[in-house]
Amino acid sequence: MVAPLFSRPIILRVLFPITMFPRMNQAMRPLSQISSIGSGLSRLILSVIFYLSPNGAAAHGGVAFEEDLCLISIDFLQAHFTVYQPQTRANREYCEDIPDVSRAVFVMEYLHEFLQEMPVDFRIVRDINEVGKYARWEDVAAITDLEAATVYYDPPRIEPGGYYTASYTFEEKGTYIGVVTAQHPTTDRVYNAVFYFQVGGADWGTIPFFVILLILLQTGYWLSSGGLARLRQ
Repeated sequence: MVAPLFSRPIILRVLFPITMFPRMNQAMRPLSQISSIGSGLSRLILSVIFYLSPNGAAAHGGVAFEEDLCLISIDFLQAHFTVYQPQTRANREYCEDIPDVSRAVFVMEYLHEFLQEMPVDFRIVRDINEVGKYARWEDVAAITDLEAATVYYDPPRIEPGGYYTASYTFEEKGTYIGVVTAQHPTTDRVYNAVFYFQVGGADWGTIPFFVILLILLQTGYWLSSGGLARLRQ
């Protein structure tokens, strides 16, 4: 029986140790150095991109993934949360970030029956202060002119059936903050959820600059530490 292709290098190494071929061993050394350098640099760059990227986290703020489901937490009250773009993406579901600058339908399926008794409103504002994925209610309250920053507002309404839907046609690519507010039916208590999202794809901003800078810094360090000299040996 012929051994699988991927197992042949292992068999050859056992039968003919690499120490028997010093020239081959010396020739392979620069390749391993290049591989090690490239691997380390790649890990560093990918880590920074993931950290700085607006989509680096699976979800933002009041919206999160749990057991492959997108959930929105309005204080301690939860609902399944889904975004659709029927004109451009058919029935594909999104948790937060919206790929196209077009109509989006936001759907909440209440998981707490208490929400069915509460007036709920939904607001979309531009992220004018650039708070990003860590947006909180305090950041929304800090907006000087909330009405001017608001691109969509759906007034409070009660949904006894447990399903809340809102639709808005986006006209500009950019970053936004969604705000869901629920009013207690018998007291003055208000519950809210705040989440950051993007429309029209990821906004990479200054990330390409940081990637180039990291490559230059890593290359400079490698050269100054004698990496080129070692490679030529």
